[in-house]
Amino acid sequence: MILVTGATGNVGEELVRALDNAGHRVRALVRAPKAGSLPTSVEKVTGDLNQPETLSSALIGVQGVFLLSGYQDMDGLLAQMSHAGVEQVVLLSGSSAPTGDMSNAITRYMVRSEIAVRESGIPWTILQPNSFMSNALRWVPQIRAGNLVRTAFPGVRVATIDPFDIAQVAATVFASAEHEGKSYRLSGPESLLPAEQVAILGRVLGQALQFEGIPDDQARVEMSATMPMEYVEAFFSFFAEGKLDESHVLPTVANLTGRRPHTFEQWAVAHATAFR
Repeated sequence: MILVTGATGNVGEELVRALDNAGHRVRALVRAPKAGSLPTSVEKVTGDLNQPETLSSALIGVQGVFLLSGYQDMDGLLAQMSHAGVEQVVLLSGSSAPTGDMSNAITRYMVRSEIAVRESGIPWTILQPNSFMSNALRWVPQIRAGNLVRTAFPGVRVATIDPFDIAQVAATVFASAEHEGKSYRLSGPESLLPAEQVAILGRVLGQALQFEGIPDDQARVEMSATMPMEYVEAFFSFFAEGKLDESHVLPTVANLTGRRPHTFEQWAVAHATAFR
């Protein structure tokens, strides 16, 4: 039995389907028991990852756990898993974790999560993906409202990755003990500017989209209205100050899964209905 946390999220839902298709018994940790988007063959359970004691029943009979980073008591979560007899943890971390920059709020919670996993005594594998292709869904309101897409950090190239490919890597890792104790950096197959992503979306949607980069000072104000300031500063550190480089195309997905990761165009085709 594999427990997937964040089972209705970008990566979690893809992983639930991948594991289910591969014949694994899957238990999905969800907020609402119905969670209709998941396969009917998957067992759905509820629990609060910020309160490890609520997961005792969800962990019964579980051998593997797909775990997200950044919860309040990662040590407590992993202690619960160890007590339940979990034999494998696959942690979803991020590309900035290898920098070890504890002054950055995003990097800090990922590093702390990785340390907790490494010190848990449970066999582990850590995935460190680039930014997700699904982040482009933040443009949905703009595209539905018209043809202009505005976004921050217009000069930053990123080899974004489809959450589907992260899930395929995770499913591969769960299938073999050879990945124990390893950390994998993951990227998509091409490095694109935001304007290039918008152009691809426009072609896929048959819409004449225009792109406009938001100046840094204005972007800071707009981002501050929707997220904590420490995260705003983290993103500016990554992309305005250049402390995180996600532009490199890495071979990891293909090496582990035996197939080339999805292009942004493939992701856009698969998710075109979300923009309409």
